[in-house]
Amino acid sequence: QVQLVESGGGLVQAGGSLRLSCAASGRTLRTYTMGWFRQAPGKEREFVAVISWSGGNTGYADSVKGRFTISRDHANITVYLQMNSLKFEDTGVYYCAASAATAYVGSDYRVFPYWGQGTQVTVSS
Repeated sequence: QVQLVESGGGLVQAGGSLRLSCAASGRTLRTYTMGWFRQAPGKEREFVAVISWSGGNTGYADSVKGRFTISRDHANITVYLQMNSLKFEDTGVYYCAASAATAYVGSDYRVFPYWGQGTQVTVSS
């Protein structure tokens, strides 16, 4: 059973930073593509960032490019999302997701069958 657990969310002022973590169980996840998605109240879930199994390829939504950085720690099977220069519109529940499509670095949530429970990020203006 694949399990993903997010942490690191919270309340931050606009312009501040947060670092989200996603702890994954299952040794095979070392070869999985990992992604971050978010959902704001009343809105659809949207893509934020993705990283290939090797960490060599990444992808970002245009709205977060230059502000967010996705990375992974193979030793601990953990994926991170460093979020800087946060804006009010970054508010939402952030979800970690995993896919066995190892070369995938796109934004389609349907490619990711495994999801965490989410962590709330609230940015005050």
